[in-house]
Amino acid sequence: MTGNTKAAQLRERLAKGEFILAPGIYDGISARVADRMGFPALYMTGYGATASALGLPDAGLATYSDMVGRAEMICSVIDTPLIADADTGYGGLLNVQRTVRGYEAAGVAAIQIEDQEMPKKCGHTPGRRVVPAEDMVLKIQVAAEARRHAETLIVARTDARTALGLDEALRRASLYGAAGADIIFVESPESEDELERIGREVDKPLLANMVEFGKTPRVEVDRLRKWGFDMAIYPGLGFSVAAEAMRQAWVHLQEKGTSNDVPVAQYRGMHELMGFSDVWDFEKKWAR
Repeated sequence: MTGNTKAAQLRERLAKGEFILAPGIYDGISARVADRMGFPALYMTGYGATASALGLPDAGLATYSDMVGRAEMICSVIDTPLIADADTGYGGLLNVQRTVRGYEAAGVAAIQIEDQEMPKKCGHTPGRRVVPAEDMVLKIQVAAEARRHAETLIVARTDARTALGLDEALRRASLYGAAGADIIFVESPESEDELERIGREVDKPLLANMVEFGKTPRVEVDRLRKWGFDMAIYPGLGFSVAAEAMRQAWVHLQEKGTSNDVPVAQYRGMHELMGFSDVWDFEKKWAR
C-alpha cells in the first residue's frame, strides 16, 4: 500500500528542525489561495469548516461525515500537507479508529484529536469539560494503531488548562506523548509565561494555537521557536479577515448602489485560481 507522502514530508520538515507555520483554511477558495503560498503545512480549522459548511458554531454540531468530507475536498485541491481538526474522534474508541482511517484515506497528513467530553466546544470558549486522562490515553493508543501508514501524524490536544489548570494540562501532555501522540497541543495557555513553561516541559514536537481573540497571547514565531515550539496554527485569521472584507464590500454596495470603487481589495485572478484554464483547455481539445 502506498504510504502517506504528505505526512512523510511533514515529518521530515519537523525532523530537520524547520518551524511549521500553518494558516487556517476552511473551504475550497481558502485552500487554493494558501496552497500557492509556500507554507510547509495548512490547518483545517473546525471552527471555520463548521461555519462555512453549516453556518453554525463549532459546538459539536458538525459530524464525522461533515468533517471528513470537507477534509477530502480540501486535500483534492492542494499539494501542501494538511493538519486537520478531528474533534474528539467523534465518539468512542471504535469511532476514533474510523476517524483516523477516514481522514487518512481523505489525504490528511496529521490528525488532531482532543480530550474534551462530547459534545465538544470550540477552544478558548467557556464551559469546556475534559474526559479522564486515562480515557484519552486509550484514544491515542487506538489512533496510533489505526493508522494504515506509519507516516501519518497524530496530534493530541488537551483542553484541561481552562478548567483544571496548567499543571494538569502538562500532566496530560506527558501521558499523551507516552501513549503515542506525535505532536502535543496544549490548548488555551493564558500568558507568555505559560507558553514558555509548556515549551520547557513538553519533550514532544509542540504546537501553539495563535487564535484570534482568544485566551492565548499571540507572539512571534521567533519567540515560539526559542521557547521550544515546533509549529503554530492560525485558525481564525483567514475567515475573520474574509468576513470583515465581505461586510465592508456589502456595506458599500448597500449605501452606494454599485460595486464600483469598493473599499477593499479584490482577488483579480479568481478564474485562474479555480482552474478555469484547465476547463477551457479541455473544451478546446474535445470540442465538436
